[in-house]
Amino acid sequence: MTAKAEASAGPARGAAIGILGKVRIGLRVLGLLVALLVCVPLHYLWRTIHYGSPLPMLFLGLAARIAGARVRIHGTHLRRDVFFIANHVSWVDILALAGASGTAFVAKAELERAPVVGWLSRLNRTVFVSREDRMGVADQINRLKEALADNWSVTVFPEGTTTDGQSLLPFKTAMLRVLEPPPPGILVQPVVLHYGPVAEWIGWIGDESGLANALRVLARKGSFRLDVHFLEPFDPRDFPGRKAIAAEARARIEPALEAALETPLRPFALDVAPVRYVGTP
Repeated sequence: MTAKAEASAGPARGAAIGILGKVRIGLRVLGLLVALLVCVPLHYLWRTIHYGSPLPMLFLGLAARIAGARVRIHGTHLRRDVFFIANHVSWVDILALAGASGTAFVAKAELERAPVVGWLSRLNRTVFVSREDRMGVADQINRLKEALADNWSVTVFPEGTTTDGQSLLPFKTAMLRVLEPPPPGILVQPVVLHYGPVAEWIGWIGDESGLANALRVLARKGSFRLDVHFLEPFDPRDFPGRKAIAAEARARIEPALEAALETPLRPFALDVAPVRYVGTP
């Protein structure tokens, strides 16, 4: 199937969603509710016996599949004491990465107040940060350290916003301060997320709202492939300072993303993409 045909399986940005699309949305939302009704009680039951629960990881992986993603894992992810650094295309990134590795995330503070989504994020031990609270950076770093100790892995999207899947923005380094100096035993593992022919279609860019993007994805006919490439980890002690760590991660992600795309990355117009900060500020 060509890239154009692959993308045409879903509505274009700004286009009205047809009857069949609305039916698909309803079925997928129903599937998510059923998964919640099964996983959440089991999660709390598990927590009465053991501290850690695999249910959030199971649910988020299932949610990615219900949303249409067919996740393919390449490479081997570290299971603990790891700081994942990934490129960022869609909210589906979070479902796929959490489902594959059980990782927690750094997310904007506004997400914590969102109905359902905020609660689910707390279940997965998300670290919420605020761009405006510059005086509270030290507290945010401490919570990030606790999440690393608690959850064994944390993911940061250093671009600070979603892109079109064909580009890579400059990496922001604020939340990498947790690696100055690195906690004992922590490694950094770069991750590449590649959506293939639907990358540009699925990307949450421009002035499209989060709800509109989610409905477009849920209305899409069939499934789409999402390749998650776990690259070779490195020791952050070999790259002193957060800027050096970010530069090394980017130096590994960029050629791997180009190899997946089979074409050089293209410039991304910042003026058409509002900074969403699903990742770091």
